[in-house]
Amino acid sequence: MAAIEIRSLQKRFGDVTALRDVDLTVKEGEVFGFLGPNGAGKSTTIDLLLDYLRPTAGSVSVFGHDAQAETKRVHERLGVLPDAYGLTGHLTARQHAQFAIDSKDADDHPLELLDRVGVAEAADRNVEGFSKGMKQRLLLACALAGSPDLLVLDEPSTGLDPNGARRMREIVREENERGATVFFSSHILGQVEAVADRVGILVDGEVVAEDHIDDLRDSVGSASGTLVLTLDHLSEAALAAVRDVEGVTSADANGQTVTVTCPDERKATVVDAVRTDGATVLDVESRETSLDDLFASYTETADAGPEGGVEPSADTGGEAGGDASADAATDAEASR
Repeated sequence: MAAIEIRSLQKRFGDVTALRDVDLTVKEGEVFGFLGPNGAGKSTTIDLLLDYLRPTAGSVSVFGHDAQAETKRVHERLGVLPDAYGLTGHLTARQHAQFAIDSKDADDHPLELLDRVGVAEAADRNVEGFSKGMKQRLLLACALAGSPDLLVLDEPSTGLDPNGARRMREIVREENERGATVFFSSHILGQVEAVADRVGILVDGEVVAEDHIDDLRDSVGSASGTLVLTLDHLSEAALAAVRDVEGVTSADANGQTVTVTCPDERKATVVDAVRTDGATVLDVESRETSLDDLFASYTETADAGPEGGVEPSADTGGEAGGDASADAATDAEASR
C-alpha cells in the first residue's frame, strides 16, 4: 500500500491555478524529498494532504484513507512539522510537547522528546524567547510524538544551524529505520540528497520528475558528471582537444587543473584528449551530477520572475515559505 497517493490533483484560487493534474506516489517506508521553486505549489500540496485546503479536483489518500473524507483517521497516523507554524509564546517548550503527546493519546515523556531534538535545557522557558532554530527543533519534537507512521515535514531545516540541520537528518534516518515513511519538502538540495530515497520535482504546479536520484541522473543526459584533472602541464592544444570531445559541455582551466563536464561514458576519452601534447595526468577526480544540477535541468525552463528559482535558504531569512497563492486564499478556505 502507498503511504501517499495523489491522483489528478488540481487546486485553483480564483483565476490562479496552483496545481495542475498532479500525480504522485510515496511508497510506504521510504524517505521522499519534494522539491520545487518558490510558488511551485509544494505547500499547497501539503495543505491538501493535511485537509487544510480542499482540492478543486482530484484526490489525496494516506495509507488508503481519503485525506478529505477520513481526516481523523489520516491525522491519527501523521506527525506534522508545518511551514511558518505559529507557536504559543506564553507556553513553555514542555507544555507544547505535552500537548502534542496528549493530542495523540501517546505515552511519550515530553523531556525525552525535547532532549532528542536538543532543546531539553530550555524545557521550562516560554517559547516567545526562542530563536527561529529552537522553535523549529520544538516543532520537530512535537511531530515525533506518538511515533507516527508518516512524518510530513514542510521545510524542516528552516532556521537551523549546521548542527541542527545535521541532527534533523539523523532523526529522519532514525524514524525511517523505525519504519516510518517520511515526506518532506526542502529548498536545501544537499539536505534532500543526503537522506531521500526518491524525489519529486514540482514546477508551476506540475510534477516534472519523480524517481530515484540515480535514475534522474540517467534521464537528463547519460548521467553527466564532472571530471577534475590535474596535469604536470596544460597547453591550449590539450584544452582545445578536450573541448572537441563529443558530449563535453564545458572545460575550464585553472593553472594545471582542468574541470570538465561530460557524460560518464566520455570521461576516458577526455583523459586521452588531455594527453594530446604529452602531458602526464597527476590526479583524477570524478564527481556525479549533483541534485543541484538535476534540479536546474528540470526547472531551467520555468518562468524566472521575482519568485523563480530555488527557494531562499534559512541563512537568508527565507522563513515565511509556502505558496503565495495559498497564503492569499487561506482565510477563505479556512471558513469552509
